[in-house]
Amino acid sequence: MPIASPPDVPHLSDYAHDWALVDVETSGLVARRDRVLSIAVLTFGPDGVQTGEYATLLNPGCDPGPVHIHGLTAERLSGAPTFEQVAGRIGALLQDRVMVAHNAQFDYDFLAHEFARARLYLPVAQRLCTLALNRRVEPPVAGFSLAALAEYYGVPQTSAHDALDDTRVLAGIFRSSLAEAARLGVPLPLVACPPRQNAQFAPKPPRTPCAYRNPGRPAPGESLVQGMKIAITGETATSRAELVARAVDAGLNIMSSVSRHTGVLVTNDSASGSAKARRAVAEGVTIVDERTFLKLLADVRPGTPHEVPTRGKPPVAESPAVPAAPSTVIALPAPAPTEVPVPAPAEAPARRRPAASYTARPFGRRRVLVLGGTHEEASVVRARVVELGGAAAINLSAGVTDVVLLPGGESDRRMARVTALGLPVHPQDWLGTPVAEPTEAPAENGAVAEVLSRGGVIDLPTAGQWHVAASWAQLADCEIDVVAFVLDEDEQVSCDEDFVFYGAPESPDGSVRLRCDGPTEQSIAVDLAALPPAAHRIAVAAAIDGAETFGSAGAVQVVLAPGVDAPAVAQATLDAATSERTLLLAEIYRRGPRWRFRAVGQGYDHDLETLVRGYGVEVE
Repeated sequence: MPIASPPDVPHLSDYAHDWALVDVETSGLVARRDRVLSIAVLTFGPDGVQTGEYATLLNPGCDPGPVHIHGLTAERLSGAPTFEQVAGRIGALLQDRVMVAHNAQFDYDFLAHEFARARLYLPVAQRLCTLALNRRVEPPVAGFSLAALAEYYGVPQTSAHDALDDTRVLAGIFRSSLAEAARLGVPLPLVACPPRQNAQFAPKPPRTPCAYRNPGRPAPGESLVQGMKIAITGETATSRAELVARAVDAGLNIMSSVSRHTGVLVTNDSASGSAKARRAVAEGVTIVDERTFLKLLADVRPGTPHEVPTRGKPPVAESPAVPAAPSTVIALPAPAPTEVPVPAPAEAPARRRPAASYTARPFGRRRVLVLGGTHEEASVVRARVVELGGAAAINLSAGVTDVVLLPGGESDRRMARVTALGLPVHPQDWLGTPVAEPTEAPAENGAVAEVLSRGGVIDLPTAGQWHVAASWAQLADCEIDVVAFVLDEDEQVSCDEDFVFYGAPESPDGSVRLRCDGPTEQSIAVDLAALPPAAHRIAVAAAIDGAETFGSAGAVQVVLAPGVDAPAVAQATLDAATSERTLLLAEIYRRGPRWRFRAVGQGYDHDLETLVRGYGVEVE
């Protein structure tokens, strides 16, 4: 069956590509460590007609992992080819096609690593995630798993976690998703994928986090203290590996760069002019030679251990409360030029999310799209929608129930589609008129996400996997990058690798990862149970690359969910930025024995590099 036929999909040319639909079953979840056990590829032309099919089991040469999920035992895989033996055939099917998968970054990362192990590059220039596409379309489903979408779109599923059957199910979901995207005028979330060479996928050895807090710099003549940040530059008589090992054994924190938080720079040539030496001089960092450093290592004073979170104790009972309204929320103060990150604001009452409960509100279950007006005018309207209990949309989707039209909104490219869909269009004064909820609920199972205003806080019911997704409308010609910082109790990274961004999309232990789901959607995945004890806060921010500001880029929507395809638990539309180029979106942080989520929305006029330096990271 074709993916989509021209009579069913208007303006198909905008959605017509050569496609390669892919599904892989794997021995685990970490692409740099685990292996592909089976793969299926279906190819389709721009007219939606299938042109090819290939599926095979693969011998990974290792333990197949969770057999209870995929059913692929070592015995079943023992006679299968290795990935290297079939890489050429798979590459030919992917070449010059858009790779499509459900949770596409997962499949793409595994294929990239497998091709790298075979000393080949993955011939994929673009990929599309059907999960991300359906988040844009917003069909009325509880979650976006393959099974949930298959049920909604009426696609039969006979054998879950079978690569070939899953790919055939994917084809049916993709066909229906394309038709719905075309009906709504939703742009496809195509992600550029430059070929990645083998060196970029070389596994990095795990780095043991320092167990001690940073005590600052030593005064002249004083001993080193456990937890001090140490950097090394230039040639040393002792091998670098041995020098680092001895420092780590003494409880010191070895850094790959110099910042204002560095305690000591070790160099045998302070006049070398290296980047580290220049920065150390500029920041007033103590500089010692190798011989002095080795003497200091013999007498390192005890440091202060990181606070270890209390485990196993029941949380202290608190009365649920509504977060403060935007006018009374404690805003994060603007930082001084040399002190960028801001200490955590005073604790606000947190909402507890009761299971499957819902309270009727004036705009409850309404999802309102605001068109036209200046950024400030639209921001006021969106805030009013949230105040009335509704949700503010940033893009046209199947979930939008109403449109508020401000001056100039008539010329918005989405208005033609709004008219064709027959959506109610209201003037701004509609927000002052009491209205009933729409008769049709967006999700029949009652899964309604908590709508948070700026500064709103909720408790997280579990300490497992959480996803913080950020999305925005493409209103300006600019790139927006989502980043994350794993911070200790001093609001500093423990090591440079605790800065997660496009160039380093995963923390050393894999507990925090960046996912790129489309040109206007990126997310941070956090495994709270896997975080090191020193981690007390994960700050999620966005930065604009270029001269544009968030005032021209528009609002950013933040969604919190307990899994990549799970229903949203909370959402917030952040409009707090005008002239700012970086925006602190949200944070997940410890509060006693539990974790909490806060929608922040604090903007800064400086660029990402300044924000990064403030958290203790030096970007070369």
